Amino acid sequence: MNKDIVKFLRKRNNMTQRDFAKAVNCSFALIALVEVGKRRITSNLETKIKESFNLDDQQISSLASIVQEVAKGVHPYM
Repeated sequence: MNKDIVKFLRKRNNMTQRDFAKAVNCSFALIALVEVGKRRITSNLETKIKESFNLDDQQISSLASIVQEVAKGVHPYM
């Protein structure tokens, strides 16, 4: 999982950074720092995100592909 997936998940769920932090049970500052690349996503944070949004490794992999395509300018079909 990387910062782009975190940001995509947050925006896809129409959440602010504060809302996302509450859902994941971490600090707003951590989410803000992760999204700008100043903090890495620990395995603990990744687990919290997966549990909060009911995601498994396959779904994270799919999200990574979607984020890559969006970065290229290709609109995801969701």
